[in-house]
Amino acid sequence: MSLWLKCNLVAITACDWSVTARVFQILTSSGLLVSQLWVNTLPQFRGPLFTAVDAFRSSTTRHTLTMTTFEDILEEAGAFGRSQMRIVSIFCLVSIPFSFVYVGIVFQGFTPEHWCRDPGVSGIRERCGWSLQDARRATVPLMNSSAGVTYSQCQRLDMDWNTTGLTCDNPESELILAQHSILPMTGCTDGWEYDYEGRQSFVTEFDLVCADAWYVDMFQAALGVGFLVGSIAIGYLADKYGRMKSFVMTNFFIGVAGILVATSPNYIALLVFRVLFGFGVKGGWMVGYVLITELVGVEYRRMVGVTYQMFFSLGILILPLLAYFIPNWRWLQVVFTIPYICFLTYYWFIPESPRWLLSQNKRIEALEITKAIAKENKKTLSKNIETLTDENTESISTVSFMDLFKTSKLRKFTFILSYNWFTSAVVYQGLIMRLGILGGNVYVDFLISGIVELPAAFLILLTIERIGRRLPFAAANIVAGAACLITAFIPDSMFWLKSAVACVGRLGITMAFEMVVFVNTELYPTVIRNLGVSVCSTLCDIGGIIAPFLLYRLAVIWQELPLIIFGALAFVAGGLVLLLPETKGVPLPETIDDVDCPNRNKVNQLKSQQLENLLPCDVTSNKEVTAV
Repeated sequence: MSLWLKCNLVAITACDWSVTARVFQILTSSGLLVSQLWVNTLPQFRGPLFTAVDAFRSSTTRHTLTMTTFEDILEEAGAFGRSQMRIVSIFCLVSIPFSFVYVGIVFQGFTPEHWCRDPGVSGIRERCGWSLQDARRATVPLMNSSAGVTYSQCQRLDMDWNTTGLTCDNPESELILAQHSILPMTGCTDGWEYDYEGRQSFVTEFDLVCADAWYVDMFQAALGVGFLVGSIAIGYLADKYGRMKSFVMTNFFIGVAGILVATSPNYIALLVFRVLFGFGVKGGWMVGYVLITELVGVEYRRMVGVTYQMFFSLGILILPLLAYFIPNWRWLQVVFTIPYICFLTYYWFIPESPRWLLSQNKRIEALEITKAIAKENKKTLSKNIETLTDENTESISTVSFMDLFKTSKLRKFTFILSYNWFTSAVVYQGLIMRLGILGGNVYVDFLISGIVELPAAFLILLTIERIGRRLPFAAANIVAGAACLITAFIPDSMFWLKSAVACVGRLGITMAFEMVVFVNTELYPTVIRNLGVSVCSTLCDIGGIIAPFLLYRLAVIWQELPLIIFGALAFVAGGLVLLLPETKGVPLPETIDDVDCPNRNKVNQLKSQQLENLLPCDVTSNKEVTAV
């Protein structure tokens, strides 16, 4: 035994506790275990050694008690008890109308079959009692398009129908049909006829077809702009004024903006109000997500987050039913808005986040809410609650945007995660909005594709703890990409096969969209985690702005062209995910240095374990014998 150790064991024998603490600190930091110390300790020093160990344990315990965090108290109050179940169940309802707003354009902005209105043909149709289809067959010229030979949607014959041989008994006169190819053409100066009897979308109300068709893209892009600004602004308000106050104020704002959208007098006003509507909807949804994850224990956060998103898929199933029974887009908008007005009542029976209160030094209010949670969970809190502190206050530091690019690994994470957020938004929205341009029964197609989304959450929960994060995340993107590419080249005659493959792609991109959220959280260190998620998820909203233009404009060239773009984006996203490290079973990084040296966290955990279990089992047994 070294002279240094012998001298310090003499100090232990003399019960000099200040020296004792220093001895064990150095022994532990140097990697020497107590079991090794026991073997090398002379018999006369073993009794005092036990006394020293107990003293060190006691001093450590006293220090720990003075640093009780909310996580410690939440374990006593119930990490996921009846109180949290009630709150999470109620807040999951927020995801349902969010899905209505997110993809409601499929029904609110539906573009039906249309052709030019001709006053002369309208008179003949009324006199002869023809249907719209009869009049179209008799008077609308055929044109070549990407979908083959179809009736012209943006041009009509420039002629006086009263001077032709068209009669009520012969609407498809061979003479008239032969003349169609040589007669002069003109634009739709008198508006359009729509094969959408008994229903109205804002497309049919404002005639957003042909040269003005790109205005439909602006409707969804305006929502994306609102999402982008709202998620940042309302996130700031939630951090400054509280989760529940921000949530209630946001829902009041959503209620007003939603009614303004429903009563818009023209399309410009509609776009402005749509931006305001999106501003509140995305921000309010994010506040709800943050609140429920702050009220549950760490081990339940992922499950709660996935469940919160699963209710979004439930809303996807409800939406086509609402759209079928509510044929007018304005009343459909009112139905989208009503739930947000109902959410105002949450203020009276949902508590503020105790974590936020602690971060604002409102300790008394945090304690009262925590006690109420414990009471509802039928738990009793210990006196440790009196020493409750915010675990984040000691590590407050100034972070900046450039910290996301500080090291090579952080730069890689930021690029890959941002690209995946962007791809998930583009492909997910694109596949849903594509249902509105396929020409089938949009209600049935939408419902079937929505059913496919439901297994996504269960597959995630089933695989991430068994396989890990990286492989399921990459596989989901690659499957979505492959399905999009295969669907593009399946002929329309094989309708059911084409639909089935497209549904597989929808399932894959839904899984990828839900997984990017918590993978993003697990890769960044604590000091920049919120910043990292905020910056990367911004690309999601940018993708939402671009998606309608990619879909609708490219579909004019070739209807399957958007699928090829979506497939390529998803394939690249899946390949990039394979470059990320696996986070299953890996401690969350605390600092930027931990990202570059991930093993450091494991070493620290091992040392903490050694301090917690300072004496091995065999030594403890010997102590009991000695005591006897």
